[in-house]
Amino acid sequence: MKRGSVILLVDMESFYASIEHARNPQYAGRPLVVSGDPNRRSGVILAACPLAKARGIKNAERLFEAQQKCPDVVVVKPRMQLYVDMSLKISKLLGEFTDLVEPYSIDEQFMDVTGSQRLFGGPYDIAVKVKECIERETGIKARIGIGENKVLAKLACDNFAKKNSTGIYSLSQDMLEFDLWSLPIEKLFGVGNKMAMHFRNMGIRTIGQLAKTDCARIKERFGVHGQVLWMSANGVDYSPVTRKAHAGRKGYGNGMTLPRDYVKKEDIHVVLLELCEEVCSRTRQAGKMAGTVSLGINGASFKEKRGFYRQRTLPIETNITMEVFEAACVLLDRYWDGFPIRRLNVGLTNLQSDQNWQMSLFEDNASRDRLSNIGYVMDEIRRKYGKVAIQRAASLTAASQFLDRSKKIGGHYK
Repeated sequence: MKRGSVILLVDMESFYASIEHARNPQYAGRPLVVSGDPNRRSGVILAACPLAKARGIKNAERLFEAQQKCPDVVVVKPRMQLYVDMSLKISKLLGEFTDLVEPYSIDEQFMDVTGSQRLFGGPYDIAVKVKECIERETGIKARIGIGENKVLAKLACDNFAKKNSTGIYSLSQDMLEFDLWSLPIEKLFGVGNKMAMHFRNMGIRTIGQLAKTDCARIKERFGVHGQVLWMSANGVDYSPVTRKAHAGRKGYGNGMTLPRDYVKKEDIHVVLLELCEEVCSRTRQAGKMAGTVSLGINGASFKEKRGFYRQRTLPIETNITMEVFEAACVLLDRYWDGFPIRRLNVGLTNLQSDQNWQMSLFEDNASRDRLSNIGYVMDEIRRKYGKVAIQRAASLTAASQFLDRSKKIGGHYK
C-alpha cells in the first residue's frame, strides 16, 4: 500500500446483539445476549451487548455461566439471515463513500477512502460521517480504525477505537513506538494464545520487542507466518483493499457438528454424502473442479481427543458429487477405526476451471459427462425452488441432517 493511502476498518459494535436491540425497543436498557441455543443451558454466547459485557459476560462462554453472572439477561436466539442482510446493507452504505469496500467478516469491512477526501473531507471527517450514516440507517454503532494500510487500520480499531469515547482512532507508522509497541504481544493482530506463549518463551513480551527482533530469527522459527507477524508489528502491509478479495480462493469446504454421536458407517455415509453435495455445488457455482479431496473427523469424547485430517489426490479433477463422495469414503475406511464421531468436514482444493475436462481412454466419457450435467441441473433447481426442492433418497433416512441444515446459515437457524 502506498504511503499517503487512507484505509478505514469499520467494525460493528456487538453486531448480532446490536441488531436485536435495534429491532426490539422493549429490550432497551437491558443486558442482552444472542445464544446459539437459548433452550439449552449448554448453548454458547455468540454476541453480548455492552451492558451484558459490563456484567462480566463474554462471547463464546456457556449460556449457563452467563446467566449465573447476570440472571436478568435477555437471551435471544440467532437470526442469521437477518444478520447477513444487515451486513449487506452496511456494505451498500459504505459504498456511498468509496467503491473500494472489502468485507473482512460479517461485522468488519475495510474501506479505501484515499480518493474520497475531496468529496468528504479528511480521514477523521470521513470516519465520523461513516459512523453517523450507519447509526442513522441501522441503529448500530460502529468503531473505526484509520491507517495507511489494512493492518494499521485493524490494529487501530481493535486496540484503541473500541476503547475510547469517540469510537475512532488513527494509527500512523511514525507513532507505532508510542502507541502500539508497549502493548502485550497478545494484542497484535494474528497472535493467539499459543503463539503468544511461543513468543514469551523467546523473551518477546511486547509488540515492540517483536518489532525490534531480527526478522530472520522470527522467520527461521515460525516460517512465513512469523514474518507476517513481524511485518504487522512494524506496521507493514502491502495488501490492497479490493472488491475481489475472495475471488481467488484456493478451495471449498463444508463441515458440521452432529447432533449426536455417529458410530454406524452407514449413518456416517449419509451425512458425508450430504456434505459432498454441498461442497460440490459451491465448486460448480464457482465454475471450478478440484483435484484433491480432504476429510476431517473429530471424535465425540472431550477426555480422549480422537480424530484425523487426511486428503486424497484424484486421478482426474472433478466436481461430480459421487466421485468426491467415493474418495471421501476411501479416506474414512482407511483412517477411521470406529470411534464415535461428532464432527465431519469435507474439503476440495487444487482447483481448476470446469471448462477443461480431462478425457479418459479407459472410461465412458459420455456417461461421466451426463453425471456432470446432472449436478448443474440439480443446482439450478435448488436455486430456483429452494434447497429442499430436490434431494437424494439417503436424505430421507433418520441419519440425515439435510432438512435441518437447509434451515441454517453458518450453522445457525435463519
